[in-house]
Amino acid sequence: MSAYVEALIQRQLERDRLRELIEDAEATYGPVDPAAVEAKRAILRGDTGDSANAA
Repeated sequence: MSAYVEALIQRQLERDRLRELIEDAEATYGPVDPAAVEAKRAILRGDTGDSANAA
């Protein structure tokens, strides 16, 4: 049980750090284009069809 809780805590800390990095980047470079984010997500999912190019 304690290993499970430790993993949950570690994951939350990682998410918190990632959120801080995103906030810093947006403060420096401005907000991210949602269409660009979706295009990158499609690549990571392996979507190569027209649905990835629709946005």
